[in-house]
Amino acid sequence: MIFFKGLTRFQFFLFFSFLFLASPANSDDAEILTPPAPQVTASSYMLLDFNTGKVLAENNADAKLAPASLTKILTVYVVFRELGNGHLHLEDNVIISQKAWQTSGSRMFIEVNNPVKVEDLLKGVIIQSGNDASVALAEHVAGNELTFADMMNQHAQRLGMTNTHFLNADGLPNPDHYTTARDLAILTRALIKEFPDFYRWFSQKEFTFNKITQQNRNKLLWRDETVDGVKTGFTDDAGYCLVASALRDNMRLISVVMGTKSVNARANENQNLLNYGFRFFETHRLYQGKTSLTEARIWKGDTKNLQLGLAEDLFVTIPRRHYNDLKAVITIDKDITAPVTEGQKLGSVNVALKDEVLASKDLVALKTVDKGNIFQRLYDEGMLLMGKQDGK
Repeated sequence: MIFFKGLTRFQFFLFFSFLFLASPANSDDAEILTPPAPQVTASSYMLLDFNTGKVLAENNADAKLAPASLTKILTVYVVFRELGNGHLHLEDNVIISQKAWQTSGSRMFIEVNNPVKVEDLLKGVIIQSGNDASVALAEHVAGNELTFADMMNQHAQRLGMTNTHFLNADGLPNPDHYTTARDLAILTRALIKEFPDFYRWFSQKEFTFNKITQQNRNKLLWRDETVDGVKTGFTDDAGYCLVASALRDNMRLISVVMGTKSVNARANENQNLLNYGFRFFETHRLYQGKTSLTEARIWKGDTKNLQLGLAEDLFVTIPRRHYNDLKAVITIDKDITAPVTEGQKLGSVNVALKDEVLASKDLVALKTVDKGNIFQRLYDEGMLLMGKQDGK
């Protein structure tokens, strides 16, 4: 055992996990072996792939826990939605209230009655974790923080965050203010997907406001150049929490760790989860959305051929070295007849690894096809009748 002296826990884990990858995985009979996730010392955690939503590791992921400043991920998500629908603009000025100014905890150091741009407040929330900035944005968007919390909960339900209930925008403790690791992963995935331009702020290491420079509390931004977010949190009730995301070779993972004992612990546990995911799994885009996968005969239309494809990209996440074991089956509906509208379901695409179905997507029409003229319809009707009589 002297050989292992000085190895970190994750290095030790990787050494033994290598044994799982040593055997060939190209034959149909090869067993798929993936080592278990490293032990994570936390109240709850989850690791998932961004593109597929596949959960790669989890423990106690549905436990309702105090989120601390992880709350602010939903705060900024709601503000991003308001920006997206035109109800708000980055250059809008927000007048700071007494309530926002005196909010306890981490601060951006805004001042009462002074106007602050929405963009600066967002950076104050994302980078500096300002409770004062969170309340100021909530009041500006909804009139008061409680109404804003109602908006947060509505968006949470829409996204499928079924075990989340928030009462404020900053994450200060309240027995009825809670969420789960799973719900935070769902939220983070939605935020990155819907707002890639705004998401870049989560990788910013520092921000200066009112001549005060504060650093991002996410230590992984300095340790790992592939990490580009997301948010830290801490209260006595919540412990030290971190939602992290990293992008390596076009594969993005999201890790959520809640209830660790220290700043270093939350960073280390997230790093271990991310390294595990990237080491033992791979994600592939198999088919591009809105691109023809196959062609079908369409009857009684103003054209004879119809291009079929997927409404959006199809990704799969699989254990490494099993790409050649993937099998895809395309099924097309019989006797497709005009009219057909763009996006109409006309079949399916199923992707499996061994006996496990990894993805199932609708095969849809890529364009609208109207009814043909009377001669086209009569001709195709005759062809269909002849085919049925021949048993085709």
